[in-house]
Amino acid sequence: MAPIRLRHPKGVTTVDIDLASDTITVRDLQQIVFSHTEIAPSSQELKAGYPPHALTLVPDLPISSLGLQRGEQLVVTEARGSSTSHHRATTSASSTAGAIKPAPAPVAPQVLKQVASSSDAVETVRVDGGVLVHRVVPDDNSCLFSSIGIIFAQDMSAAQQLRQVVATEIRKNELTYDEAVLGQSRESYIAAMSKPSTWGGAIELAIFADHFQTEITSIDVESGRLDRFGESKYSNRAIVLYSGIHYDAVSLAPTSDAPTDFHETVFDVKNEVILQGAREMAAKLKAKKKFTNTATFDLKCEICGKGLKGEKEARQHAKDTGHSQFGEY
Repeated sequence: MAPIRLRHPKGVTTVDIDLASDTITVRDLQQIVFSHTEIAPSSQELKAGYPPHALTLVPDLPISSLGLQRGEQLVVTEARGSSTSHHRATTSASSTAGAIKPAPAPVAPQVLKQVASSSDAVETVRVDGGVLVHRVVPDDNSCLFSSIGIIFAQDMSAAQQLRQVVATEIRKNELTYDEAVLGQSRESYIAAMSKPSTWGGAIELAIFADHFQTEITSIDVESGRLDRFGESKYSNRAIVLYSGIHYDAVSLAPTSDAPTDFHETVFDVKNEVILQGAREMAAKLKAKKKFTNTATFDLKCEICGKGLKGEKEARQHAKDTGHSQFGEY
């Protein structure tokens, strides 16, 4: 990891990014910038070096293509005349350790159905005050909503109700959640998100952070990065684990076998012991290969049988053929 300083209209922010990674893309960097500046990726202008020179941003290229160095300062501005010049999107995720995978959100179900499966084995990490427990939820396309249900209601069956929370917030905030942020028309996004087959991602986590007035920190299992939703806005924090295409919750229990009624799922945002324990849990999951790299995993179209490599090819195949059901080899 290498520190990068972002100088933007809101101030100066330092983030840690693996500049040599082949899996972290320019798009991921743009999402990090978005999380701290609320400038949509399509409106961002980034400059580096001295004197500062404009960077050519090709979203699908690895971040190494930008030639950034450790300690580099990026000057972030918003392109004049952009659709976000007069209002800011607040559906952001703040990252402190690398590229953001929940934003862009996990592969949309219209393109790729969820193919990962969580192990029945439950990871635990002992910390001061008890044991952190990996709360595994089903791989049913509602894993994010089930995890949020566990955290705020101790009930993963609240998933469908939570989908309606998202729909309501998007309807209420037309300027915040416009087509530029949602990536499609507001009506189609709301319709899709209301269905149990649609995955949630960064937009939904940002909505839940504000709805429950709690910072939600998503820890990426593969990279170890932290994506903070509602950062510096609230005094409490909840934690989810993200494996590439699946979310699970994290809770604190008196003992590893304590009934869920005794689990704590919302913590003081200043409690770094809990956060560090959750990061250790993510590292344990990574060591057991419990993550999916959506850029490289092997897929098969379940309609025509064509073999595909990663999310990008799956999206293109769906666009070319209209086929929308994919499975993992």
